[in-house]
Amino acid sequence: MPVYSFEAISAAGDTRKGVIEADSAKAARGLLRAQALVPLKVEPVSTQTDAAGKANTGSAWGLRRVFSATALAIWTRQLAGLVSSGLPLERALTSLSDEAEKAPERELVATLRAEVNGGTSFAKALAHHPREFSDIFVAVIGAGEQSGNLGLVLERLADDLEEQHALKAKLIGAALYPAIVSLVAIVIVLFLVTYVVPQVANVFAGSKRALPLLTVIMINTSAFLRSYGWLLLLALAGGVFAMRLALANDPFREQFDAAWLNLPLLGKMSRSYNSARFASTLAMLASAGVPILKALQAAAQTLSNRAMRTDALDALVLVREGAPLASALAQKKRFPGLLAMFARLGEQTGTLPLMLQRAAKQLSTEVQRRAMQLATLLEPLLIVAMGLVVMLIVLAVLMPIIQLNQLVK
Repeated sequence: MPVYSFEAISAAGDTRKGVIEADSAKAARGLLRAQALVPLKVEPVSTQTDAAGKANTGSAWGLRRVFSATALAIWTRQLAGLVSSGLPLERALTSLSDEAEKAPERELVATLRAEVNGGTSFAKALAHHPREFSDIFVAVIGAGEQSGNLGLVLERLADDLEEQHALKAKLIGAALYPAIVSLVAIVIVLFLVTYVVPQVANVFAGSKRALPLLTVIMINTSAFLRSYGWLLLLALAGGVFAMRLALANDPFREQFDAAWLNLPLLGKMSRSYNSARFASTLAMLASAGVPILKALQAAAQTLSNRAMRTDALDALVLVREGAPLASALAQKKRFPGLLAMFARLGEQTGTLPLMLQRAAKQLSTEVQRRAMQLATLLEPLLIVAMGLVVMLIVLAVLMPIIQLNQLVK
């Protein structure tokens, strides 16, 4: 049944906005009048079809995502609670639509409810909105519907989304302080070099005595930055743009990601992070009843590192040919040995999803530990580096003054 957004006035003079299901716009106005509302505007919530043949929601909220990562986790948790309590899916979606605070979210959920009421499966309804719901999200929901355990699957999906968000938040938190210190240091140094040093140069411009080497270097650096700083910024922007273009090339991106994994600390952290996401997704899909080959295909797409993604797809080929999952992962050295070990234990005991989830937790803990190590190491190094640069600038300013004092004496 089509969904219409409306704006109406109640008998008390209040303005009401929302969405309503009806066969036509005329029928929607009739339903509003039956509720003692005077319709001012009734518009269909349209859908657009993208290049892949999937529908996106229309003009109101089709240009940007309705759910942020946090909002999607909360919405999934709420839906899981309603479905697990025995509420039919249609009524659960109705409740979430009525309680939505934002109009785009309300329209999206109302559209999902209308499609479900029309006989479409929940997974297929979600697949019509790929901007909001990933293929993995849809696959897990589809497996839950087929197994009849939609509530349990939604709970696991909400857990996974929350764990993803928590891990990213901790990584951002660990990198935030070094980033702020670096930014402040750059601003202070640029201010000293482009403003303070030229003032000193003007003071000693009439002096016939040779300035100290450090002062000369600092004055020349200041003049260069003031004259050609824009050129440096332009070159930096061009370099970033060229790098983005290069990374868009798949072979170069794979080589770059492979080299990134060889870095001393960042490489190990990237390997653990990607492996944790891979293991967590694979565990969630396997526990939901998704076939292992399809689960491996979906889990490989969660790997942001292209080199590791290639290894995961190679492992998929080995599993398709009959190799055990643990053996296939063990042949790919970019994946930590911990992942293959837990996969082997899971295959031997028949608890593969549980073992993969434990591997994901250990790898996530390892990522957080390495991130804290890196932040702890960078903080004093950045402070010391900033202090050394400022000290050099101060010395460049003070050394001519000290020379003058010695001449006066």
